[in-house]
Amino acid sequence: MHRALRLLLITGTAGILMGACTAGTLYAFQSSLDSDIVRIPDAIPTAEAERPPAELGVGENWLLVGTDTRSERTTTGKDARTRLWRPGEQRTDTIMLIHLADAGNRISVISIPRDSWVSIPGKGRAKINAAFSWGGPALLIKTVEKLTGVRVDHYAAIDFQGFSAATDAIGGVDVEVTETVRDPLSGVTWKAGRQHLDGEKALQFVRQRVNLPGGDLDRIKRQQALLHSIAGKVLSAETLANPVKVNNLLRALTKAISVDSGVTPGIIRSRLFDLADADGFQYTTMPVRGSGMEGSQSVVYLDTRKVRALSQAIQDDRVDDYIRESDSANAVDEIR
Repeated sequence: MHRALRLLLITGTAGILMGACTAGTLYAFQSSLDSDIVRIPDAIPTAEAERPPAELGVGENWLLVGTDTRSERTTTGKDARTRLWRPGEQRTDTIMLIHLADAGNRISVISIPRDSWVSIPGKGRAKINAAFSWGGPALLIKTVEKLTGVRVDHYAAIDFQGFSAATDAIGGVDVEVTETVRDPLSGVTWKAGRQHLDGEKALQFVRQRVNLPGGDLDRIKRQQALLHSIAGKVLSAETLANPVKVNNLLRALTKAISVDSGVTPGIIRSRLFDLADADGFQYTTMPVRGSGMEGSQSVVYLDTRKVRALSQAIQDDRVDDYIRESDSANAVDEIR
């Protein structure tokens, strides 16, 4: 019933927009949105012999990256056409491998800790977020593919300013906090209970890791919880039945993100319908063995055996089976 309602709302909203516009105006609207999307020509590696093979019937994989801007200027989206990436200016604060099941009924979000100690092609072992700093999207994708054996089909990146704008475009979101906790760096105290987050508060919420028992792993759960709330808000009747909100959201997103050159307006529309028709989202973290020090760096060690099992599940399009059998789902309805 909920899936049918969401699809009806999407279709109805599209109809309202189309009814309100002449064919020429609608074409101009779509062209305007398309022109706002910033595409990165060399984001996807081109050396096919060095990549996992492309396979049919095993779903689609997106690498979603949140960049930690080391520049005062916007680094993703329309305002960053000439500064999509420069060596040393950015690292990846958030790395999510998103698997869309081939049947279109399940969306799996697998977060990779940014401090994961991994092998970076041509560079040796280092934290995974250094791959982006050294070689941009292509080197990060090569690193993820080497780590998992999973082929990345598409890439999308958003920086903090874009994330804040997109959150504001949907009127903010709500999250449930299980216990009161203070962030000594921002000075914000998150009280137990429901918190309404606008763009600025959302950034503060997902950037905290000091004073959280699980450190960066708890921050990952916060990131996933916020993504879940945003997805729920976007696919809600409140948003989809309101053409003005849909327009504001689409414009905020297209102006804020950068994607690989293979992402077309048709793909974006198709994935929106996939999201609306999905049975649900599931969230997990790449399996971790523990933490430690490499020189002066605090790092996260991944559990090689479990990473191999999860990666195989992604390749076989059965992530839901893996998460259920390993009891590794992250709760997103309530978080610290």
